[in-house]
Amino acid sequence: MKKLICLIAIAALSSSLFTAHAQLFGGGLGSSAASISATMKKLFGDNPNFTASADVQVISPRGGMNLPGKLFYSEGKFRIETDMGQIAGAEQIKQLGMDKVVMISLPDKHLSYVIYPRLQAYAPQTSVENQNAPKTPASSDLKITELAKETVEGHACVKNQVEAIDSEGKKHAFTVWNATDLKKFPVKIAASEDKSITTVLFKDVKFEKPATSQFDPPANYKKYDGVDTIIQQQLLKSTPTKPAPTKPAPTKPAPARK
Repeated sequence: MKKLICLIAIAALSSSLFTAHAQLFGGGLGSSAASISATMKKLFGDNPNFTASADVQVISPRGGMNLPGKLFYSEGKFRIETDMGQIAGAEQIKQLGMDKVVMISLPDKHLSYVIYPRLQAYAPQTSVENQNAPKTPASSDLKITELAKETVEGHACVKNQVEAIDSEGKKHAFTVWNATDLKKFPVKIAASEDKSITTVLFKDVKFEKPATSQFDPPANYKKYDGVDTIIQQQLLKSTPTKPAPTKPAPTKPAPARK
């Protein structure tokens, strides 16, 4: 029973994290990941390469969580490093070595990687396009509506409502705070989808190109078919094995009476 509860807890946390990743950055979990990523490229505007700290907040029917992390972005590719061990009640995840998580998104290849550095393990995820969905040309422009002028983390920002339509005709809406002193960089982005609200606050923004190696899993890490396989293997390792029952020594028959 404890093993099942642990598995459910890890799956729930992972699901929330991956949903947040896909919802804002097109992490390969949805059929329109590439078009969402194209939208994000437009949101970042004249900033095709950067690194930044990212505080992620997710509010869903399962509850809420806050995760600090780091984002590496290069011309549509993403690398997000997070620590799920900082979530309340994540002790079992720490014990299994699955608290440190890296997610890499390669929208042009319809491919993502979920990496667990402490385990030196990773699993690829390939997005599958919805063949039955009606295909429409993706909107080449964003519909931007100015809402207000606000200050975020000391930056004077223009708060905008941004809408885009992907290749399946689905509308994606974001609220974006563009910093006027950082080349209109979106220091805060919020999105709502499927009863889940994800907000990302960027700090320590540096306009530098990340190394190409940041978007590949380490060559010495072990590849698994999926995240579920990694979870199950770690649970098996953490389950103590019971010693084999010892057989009683054979008894000698009593000597026959004369």
